[in-house]
Amino acid sequence: MTATGEPTAAERVVVLDVVGLQRDHLGDGRAPNLTELLPEATTADLRPPFPAVTVPAQTTLATGRSPTAHGDVANGEYDRDADAVAFWERDRGDRTRIWEAAADAGLTTGVLFFQHLVGTSADVAVTPSPIEDEDNNLLEMNCWTNPDGFYDELEAEHGHFPLHNYWGPAADEGSSEWILTAAREAIERYDPDLLWVYVPHLDYDAQRHGPDAPETDAALETVDELLGSFLSFLRGGERWAETAVNVVSEYGFHPVDTPVVPNRALREAGLLSVTDDGSGGEEVDLARSSAFAMVDHQIAHVYADSDVLADVRETVEALDGVAEVLDDRGKAARDVDHANAGDLVLVAEPDAWFQYYWWDGHDAAPSYATEMDIHAKPGFDPCELFVGDAGLTSLDPTRIGGSHGRVDEETLGVYGLGGPAAPDRRVIDGPVDARAVAPTIAELLGVEERLDMDFEAASLLSGVRSASD
Repeated sequence: MTATGEPTAAERVVVLDVVGLQRDHLGDGRAPNLTELLPEATTADLRPPFPAVTVPAQTTLATGRSPTAHGDVANGEYDRDADAVAFWERDRGDRTRIWEAAADAGLTTGVLFFQHLVGTSADVAVTPSPIEDEDNNLLEMNCWTNPDGFYDELEAEHGHFPLHNYWGPAADEGSSEWILTAAREAIERYDPDLLWVYVPHLDYDAQRHGPDAPETDAALETVDELLGSFLSFLRGGERWAETAVNVVSEYGFHPVDTPVVPNRALREAGLLSVTDDGSGGEEVDLARSSAFAMVDHQIAHVYADSDVLADVRETVEALDGVAEVLDDRGKAARDVDHANAGDLVLVAEPDAWFQYYWWDGHDAAPSYATEMDIHAKPGFDPCELFVGDAGLTSLDPTRIGGSHGRVDEETLGVYGLGGPAAPDRRVIDGPVDARAVAPTIAELLGVEERLDMDFEAASLLSGVRSASD
């Protein structure tokens, strides 16, 4: 129910997860299709969780819970027992997202290209799952899907998912176009009541060139055109009259020009150890290291032995580009006080970001540093968006123009609610807490009482006011 007691009319909810979109992208002519869809009164800034990076933001949006509760504190995980770091490899675990809970409640649900989808109980799901050898070399492009044969059908009609356009030097609109094509097929074949679609294109040029660059403006126009075509498809369908469209963005971007390299500083302080990687480069030796920084855009999780924690803090606090060093109290204040978090969490200055390097000269770089190898690298590496001089990807961190992770007023995402079945004449006051998105979707679908989910925030429909108030 809305604030005035009027029932919500949505029988279908579509969520467009347009990463990098911000409120000021709407209404100035650069994104006419999204601007037409979203009334100004039902569009607001969206405050992501801390840290504002992909996996924590996505899990919060889909569960209605903070990183303290769900445990996704970064795009990677540090296993303290095994002394190992893995990025992008966590499975679903015990986290229940809105599409899984709604499926359990009897709705037909779908989700495309969200992280950690393998094993989801959503009725329709697509996520990249390339077949690789033991050295992470691509043997065959593939996607994991529900139902099992869905990717084979997509590949037969539309070709393989263009993985090289999804990340790396060739990342461009090709991946978003394929994803939206798959979304159309999902609707035509399975008619989900809830469909969540991740649209990545704007993210690439915002990282490469910065949020204010002409290339990023062009990317905004491109993604708006792609979404305009998808919205036209929805409008032509039989269920358009009962559809509410939620547009969400996981985070916005800061322009950056200062790469910060904490592992190099830890090594110089005698706190991080390296070993020969077998090909002439230097690999970090986590087992012998007293401290290590798992970097992730503008955030770094520093894991340290307790007896050197004071030395570690002194070392990282002295780095140019470090704005804050969060201890247990600081982590609790940011809702990131989970066992998965670092003993210390570094927050970069707005114009800075963290790179994982521990070596000085390029000759000492480990073999994977110049490769597009997202699973081998123990830190997020945006240099993979540029072609390198000595390999597939660059070793020049000064080329990065944009980053995210901090939660600042100027880099908030956006939440918008439109479509014919959106509650009429409602005003959403922002900024919207990212934890409110999942309960809002549940209320739009009228299943909030049937879901086995423990939301930390109320539905936005419970607190909206009418346009006449």
